[in-house]
Amino acid sequence: MRRSTLPAFLALAALLPVASTPVGAQDGAPGLKLAVGDVGLGIGDVPRLDGLRLSFRDRHLERVRGVNVTVWEPHEDARGRVEGIALGLPLTGAHDLRGLALGAGFSAERDFDGVGFGLLGAGVGERARGVLVGGLGAGVGGSVQGLALGGLGVGAGESVRGVLAGGLGVGAGGHVRGLAIGGLGVGAGESLTGVAVGGLGVGVGGDARGLLVGGLGVGGGGRLQGLAVGGLGVGASELEGIGVGGLGVGAADFTGAILSGVGAGVENGTGVVVAPAYFRVEETGTFRGVSLSAFNDIRGTQRGLSIGLLNIAEELHGLQVGLINIARNKRSLSILPLFNYHP
Repeated sequence: MRRSTLPAFLALAALLPVASTPVGAQDGAPGLKLAVGDVGLGIGDVPRLDGLRLSFRDRHLERVRGVNVTVWEPHEDARGRVEGIALGLPLTGAHDLRGLALGAGFSAERDFDGVGFGLLGAGVGERARGVLVGGLGAGVGGSVQGLALGGLGVGAGESVRGVLAGGLGVGAGGHVRGLAIGGLGVGAGESLTGVAVGGLGVGVGGDARGLLVGGLGVGGGGRLQGLAVGGLGVGASELEGIGVGGLGVGAADFTGAILSGVGAGVENGTGVVVAPAYFRVEETGTFRGVSLSAFNDIRGTQRGLSIGLLNIAEELHGLQVGLINIARNKRSLSILPLFNYHP
């Protein structure tokens, strides 16, 4: 053999053993690995590859760094990781996904970090960070950090930090911090901080702080701080800020302002109340401030000013202005027209 062709021959001989390596006989994974080491092309269920991997459905996948193209989602017992691009024709997924995921649908059994778009839907078993978009819906079993969009809805089993938006609704089992928009409604199992807008309503199991707008109503199981607007009504255990309700606003305790289209009721309050038809304070409660209503029914203690057609205070320490004014704690002149006063 001539000396000039010897280097080329030796290089070709060195590449041949690794350029076409069937992996099925070694580890039970049906596939063909055309690679130098782990770098190259994998066809079938090749366990490890850095490059381009083409597989119908993954079971033996351990790790892909590069592009992983599949026809169907992984088997339930698959534990592989994809770093790079996961492309589904139509479905793809892995135990962990990091990078870009595209397909009619994609899933990550545990964690997802990156940008994912599923024409039909997207699902993550535990934690999602980045951008998650599902044409019909997106669901995350754990927490979300980033942006999650669903044509019909978005749900997270734990806390959310970022943006949630769903055509019908969005919900989180834990805390929500950021922006939440639901065509029908928004729900947070624990607390909410930020902005929440629900076509029908917004509900928070615990405390809420920020701007809450519900087409029908807004409800909070704990303290509501900020501005709450409900087409029909607003209700909270504690209201600190402004509550606006088309029909009514109710709170056990409030500090701030209540603007109601019809009526309002509190146990204790400090601030301004405007309720055209009826305003009520419970027997054990105290109201400090100014109330404007046709009927101010203060069954507890009033300290301040009430203006209306009929004003009744079980215990008045302030001024009533109206057609009929009743202060039951006065020994004389307890019922007066136009105004009534008791220090």
